[in-house]
Order: sequence, then structure tokens, then C-alpha cells
Amino acid sequence: MQSDANQYQFLFVQVSLHTSQGGMQQTKKCEGTCLKNGASGSSGKRTSSGSQMAEKTVTQKRKPLPTSLTSPDPVIKPQPRPSDRLNPKTIDPFGGQSRAPSAFAAIYSKGGIPCRLVHGSVKHKLQWDCRPETLQFDPLLITLAEGLRETRHPYTFVSKEGFKELLLVAGAAQKAIPLLPRLVPVLKAALAHSDGEVFERGLNALIQLSAVVGPALNDHLKHLLSSLSKRQMSKKYKEQTTDALQKLEQYGGKESLTVIKAKIPTYCSISS
Repeated sequence: MQSDANQYQFLFVQVSLHTSQGGMQQTKKCEGTCLKNGASGSSGKRTSSGSQMAEKTVTQKRKPLPTSLTSPDPVIKPQPRPSDRLNPKTIDPFGGQSRAPSAFAAIYSKGGIPCRLVHGSVKHKLQWDCRPETLQFDPLLITLAEGLRETRHPYTFVSKEGFKELLLVAGAAQKAIPLLPRLVPVLKAALAHSDGEVFERGLNALIQLSAVVGPALNDHLKHLLSSLSKRQMSKKYKEQTTDALQKLEQYGGKESLTVIKAKIPTYCSISS
């Protein structure tokens, strides 16, 4: 019996040793696994941080190009030449994208204005199909006044010169006075135009009309003075508008002065 007890005790010691050795081996395996996982995690962290640093370095290296290299060269507008006055802007009949013709251009192209432009070596002139004094002013004079708003050659010259020459014929006053209610709104549109050359043509036409019809224009004068008052505040047109107002006073008499002073209080009369 004692030998059996000793044998059982020996077996128990072996089992305990085996169990403890297995536990130590498992502990070592766990420690090895944890170390590997920690190493891989730290290496992953180092890799991600390294990639972030690389991205930052690339971003810092990619500096924007100077504005002088990326922006296009500035467009330099050509300066007008003195010879440009001899070559006015002309309508191109063969232009593929030309805008629709104005009323004046349409009438002129259909022969509704009985004159044509003659190009001279020094200056241009009009050649009438018949004597101007034989022509009816209605609606020719109004049509020519509407052409004052044109901005292209030959319409600019034909309207300006035709209006002037028609008012020079004998008996022009008797023909023009009945047309004043229809003429004044057309001249007003030219005087209010944003184009400076159109304004100047309208101003000259107004002076020519006033010289022909005289005091008959006074009843319609108030409709035209608003545009003149605005232009007079401009340094560029102050002298021209002042001269025009003096001509209107000269041809319209004392009644015209009253109308002018009511609209433009700063105007100085030619008689003062």
C-alpha cells in the first residue's frame, strides 16, 4: 500500500510539472504573439505617419506658379491713327453676321432717298436725283433726321448732309414748320444718344432747323433742352452746347430766352 501511495505521488508530481511547463509555453507564445502584434501596429503607425509626412512634403513642394506665367499677356488696344478720319467705319454688305438694317438703312438701300454719295479725292458730296427744291419734305426731312442716329458710313454722311442741303432750298421754312411736331422727337433722340458723334450731328441739325423756322421752334424748345442741359455739365461739350443755346436765342428771340432760362438757369444771355 505504501508503494502504491508513493507511485501515485510520483505521478501527481509529473502531471503538475507537465501542466506548469505547458502553461509557461502558452505564456511565452502569448507574449510572442503580443510582441509581434505590437511591432506590426507600431510599424503600421510609422508607415501611416511616414506617408502623411511624404504627402505634406509633396504639397509643400507644389507651390503655385507665378501670376506672370499663368495669366495671359495683357491686350494692348491699338491707338487711333490720324488717317482713320479719312476711312470712316463703313457698313459691310457681305458680312455674314451683320445686324438687321435700321429703318434709315432699309429706306436708303431701296432708293427711298433721292440722292447718292459721290466720293471725291478731297471730300465727299451728295448728288441728288432731282433738284432738292422740287422735293416734298414730308417724309424726306423726317427720314433724314432719323438717319442722324446712324453710326456707320455712308449713312452718317448722307443723313447729315442731306438734312442740311434740304433746309437750304427756297421755301424751306414753309415746308418744315408743319413737320415740327414730328421732327422734334426725332432730334431729341439724337441729342440723347450715348454716342458723342451722334449728339454733335443732332446739335448741328437743331441749329440749322432753328435758323430756318425761327420763333416757330419756341413752342417745342422745352422738349430739347433737357439733353442740352446734361451735356453742358460735361467739359467736352460745354462750349458746343453754350454756342447752340446762343444760336437758339438769336433765332428764337426773347421768347426763346424765357424758355431756355426756365430749363437752364445758369445760361447767360447773349444780350447781357
